[in-house]
Amino acid sequence: MSDRDPANRSAQIPRCPGTSWDDIMATDTRPVPEFMKEDAYEYRGSEPLAAERYTSREFMELENRKMWPRVWQFAAREEDLPEPGDYVVYEIAGRSYLIVRQEDGSVRAFHNVCLHRGRKLRTESGWAADFQCPFHGFTWNTDGSLKHIPCRWDFPHLTEEKMKLPEPEVGRWGGYIFLREEPGGPSLEEFLAPLPEHFKRWRHEECTTAIWVAKVVPANWKVTAEAFMEAWHALVTHPQLLPFTGDANTRYNIYGDNVNVAFTPFAVMSPHIDPEGKSQQWIVDEFVKYNGRSADNYDGEASLRVEVPEGLTARRALAEAARKQYTQMFGHDHSHATDSELLDAFTYNVFPNFAPWGGFMPNIVYRWRPGSDPDHCLMEVRILTRVPPGQPIPRSVPMKMLGADEPWSTAKELGILGDVFDQDMENLPYVQEGLKASKNGEVQLGNYQEIRVRQFHQTLDKYLAD
Repeated sequence: MSDRDPANRSAQIPRCPGTSWDDIMATDTRPVPEFMKEDAYEYRGSEPLAAERYTSREFMELENRKMWPRVWQFAAREEDLPEPGDYVVYEIAGRSYLIVRQEDGSVRAFHNVCLHRGRKLRTESGWAADFQCPFHGFTWNTDGSLKHIPCRWDFPHLTEEKMKLPEPEVGRWGGYIFLREEPGGPSLEEFLAPLPEHFKRWRHEECTTAIWVAKVVPANWKVTAEAFMEAWHALVTHPQLLPFTGDANTRYNIYGDNVNVAFTPFAVMSPHIDPEGKSQQWIVDEFVKYNGRSADNYDGEASLRVEVPEGLTARRALAEAARKQYTQMFGHDHSHATDSELLDAFTYNVFPNFAPWGGFMPNIVYRWRPGSDPDHCLMEVRILTRVPPGQPIPRSVPMKMLGADEPWSTAKELGILGDVFDQDMENLPYVQEGLKASKNGEVQLGNYQEIRVRQFHQTLDKYLAD
């Protein structure tokens, strides 16, 4: 049996030649948690995907009917609705929900539809003492119970029990609020595992949403999400990142059906760059040039100034600078934080559309929601920052919705991220058009660097097959 035989490949772990993630972890100045060293790759086959998964309205309707109602979905953050009566309108896949803070501090969710003639009760998030339908005035309490029916004499057939607003399940973890429309299946903790265990170090429950930007993308929600599931597209799409990004050195781990992660090292050169004549200071200077604003809470100015002492690496010098800066910015002790947790991209994905970053820097959180047709979706980017110890968690900033003609870089608060997203957007509409025009109707995936995409589709297939 040859090494090229797929039956033998299941026992092999392909990797980019040269420096590995293990090599990088071995140089860390702090003890590295075991889950960051774990190699959880699993060969899942090499078969192509059908292009129609991204373009077919029938496939989209199958997702809407069989997948979305049965999965735990990230619907809101705790700081979006901190006070009793605060509510968030959450809409996805043709459904509309009200996520409501109760008087006792709990959170409940209700279908955002009047049970009289079907009007949406609310179209925007806000605060309410009750939910009165603007059409005829049917009114519900914030706990979903019926409060009032105008001309009650004309509805003797409607009981209080029958008129309760339908209520999906709600789960809460790490400052995130999830809902699931159909009861049954794994608990939220089971669905997210092992993500809660990994994130104990990074305390997302102590964060607030400092930046929140969204834009409609002219591409399928899966096309858009998958653009953020692998790092090696940086070679052509984001070449400015290569001086300080180990794109092909990324470790890809998958955990069961629902969770995966890409650990992408920063402050190391891409293996695609010729190292001849490139000093450690050059790596630092390139890193600061493109990432200094991120380290300064995305305020638009690169305040990071780092000199590499003789005999040290760029990675060690940048990690020490970040360790000091984040301690000063957020008031938390970062003396235990690994170099990796201060520098690298820990991009987790939770099926189907939730992607929180780990680590101790301000954390990116992605969410993708399908549009009303297969060719559009809504992409949201949040930036979470840690709240200093002892201080109350501020209410989240409102979501900034960019127009069709506004690039991501219009949102100056995103800093250099806006420019990076604009580079991604230059690809996505043409991916969607290409999939529709494909002659063979197939999408090919790499066995290692695109394993997260394959895991995603295999999980989706399990829901669609039931």
